[in-house]
Amino acid sequence: MTLYYNLIEYFKGSRAELKKVVWPTRAETVRYTLLVIGISLGVAVILGLFDILFTYIIKTFLI
Repeated sequence: MTLYYNLIEYFKGSRAELKKVVWPTRAETVRYTLLVIGISLGVAVILGLFDILFTYIIKTFLI
């Protein structure tokens, strides 16, 4: 088979598979996006606090 034919078949298969996908609703997308942002901010705060704590420990006891 030719490259052109293989490429066309690939895109036909991809399109057929995309029709089977159950896409999330707008509300689900917003909810999960806010959840990811919230968890990311929480992890950032925790890591920042650990950084401050370790910096304090190093400056106090090692320097």
